[in-house]
Amino acid sequence: MFARRFVALLLVGFAGFGLVVAALGIYGVISYAVNQRRQEIGIRMALGASGAGVRLQVLADTLKLTGTGLVLGMSAAWLLGRSMGSLLFGVTPADPLAFTLALTVLVGVAVLAAYLPARRAARLDPMTALRAE
Repeated sequence: MFARRFVALLLVGFAGFGLVVAALGIYGVISYAVNQRRQEIGIRMALGASGAGVRLQVLADTLKLTGTGLVLGMSAAWLLGRSMGSLLFGVTPADPLAFTLALTVLVGVAVLAAYLPARRAARLDPMTALRAE
């Protein structure tokens, strides 16, 4: 029993580490994109866009990218799950609960990772953004 429990804990550890790496990657990409679009965001805010509107726009852009990745990833997981069906124990290859849980966790991580850059974009001073090049 110890060997199976150890392998399960090892897999949980790797999954958690993968989730942290994914969150850091999303944060880095969105933070870089917000930094590259500083002037555009500054112009929008100078023309009357609210901070909440800018924050929602950044989060919406993040969710579009996340949605594309989730569709591709879930499709690949479904195909690989069907080919590895004999290795799975206690779960079917296309278990709806597992897919829904994975989808929910990944969307939550993406929103949390994008929130800090979105908040920073919403606080951007239009004059500072327009002066910088």
